[in-house]
Order: sequence, then C-alpha cells, then structure tokens
Amino acid sequence: MTNVAIFIDTQNVYYTTRDAYRRNFDYNRFWAQATAGRDVVGAFCYAIDKGDKKQREFQNILRAIGFEVKLKPFIQRADGSAKGDWDVGIALDAIEYAEHADVIVLVTGDGDFDLLVNKIRIKYGKKVEVYGVPQLTAASLMNEASAFIPIKEDLLLR
Repeated sequence: MTNVAIFIDTQNVYYTTRDAYRRNFDYNRFWAQATAGRDVVGAFCYAIDKGDKKQREFQNILRAIGFEVKLKPFIQRADGSAKGDWDVGIALDAIEYAEHADVIVLVTGDGDFDLLVNKIRIKYGKKVEVYGVPQLTAASLMNEASAFIPIKEDLLLR
C-alpha cells in the first residue's frame, strides 16, 4: 500500500477558500480523497491559536478526523500587525516525513513552498500532490508539484 503524509497550511486554506468561494474547506471530504487506498503515516494541520472557544471546537473536529493539530500562539505586535506563520515548521516536518512516505500531500497556495516541493521530488524521489484554490495558488508551486489538485466545489462545505 502507498504511504502518505499530509500537511495543511490551515490559515492559507481558510482565507483562500473564503476569498474565492465564500465557503469553507471540507476537511472530511479532503481526508477521504487524499487517503483513499493509502496508509497515513502522518497528517498535520498547522494553525494559529487565538484561544477562543470556536477555534478549539474546530481543532477538536480536525483531531477527530485524524489530524494532529500543531499550534503557534497568535502574536500581536505593538504596531498592530500580527505574526503567526508556520512555513518553516511545515517545511521541516515535510522533509522529515519524506523519508517515510511515498506521497507528500501539501494543502496551500503559498508559493514559498515551491522550493520544498522541488526538494522532496528531486532529492527524495517522492510524489508531491498540492491542493490549492486555482486562482489563488502560486504558479511556481503548481509547476513544481507532481500533481496539482484544485480545491473546488467538491472539497467545500455545502
């Protein structure tokens, strides 16, 4: 059986599906599609923790599906800007799991991950599937992926 590791940039998928479709990503449908006929060796959602009740409920839903939820605290800077970025954490985990998985699934539209996808494909010889909202996913990321799977109606909550 094919081994798969899944990495979801939760903030990115939330904002891109909201901006493009005014709807939310369906994590259950995604799980069914991404794991069909595959052995899951790791599945992670990376998020920012603002500590509110609704967010904790959402995190518990993700855990019930099968994801490990990795959280960073929300940091509000003195100038009003905010910090809460998981790019390095996602990249490190994906590289680590590339040794154990046949397929890496990355859910994001962030072009900063194009180097990561290239490295996993070339150095580790692994297939990398990228899920993203087509009109909000960097072309460089789509081009580096072994397969780009568009997030459209079938992966949105109804």
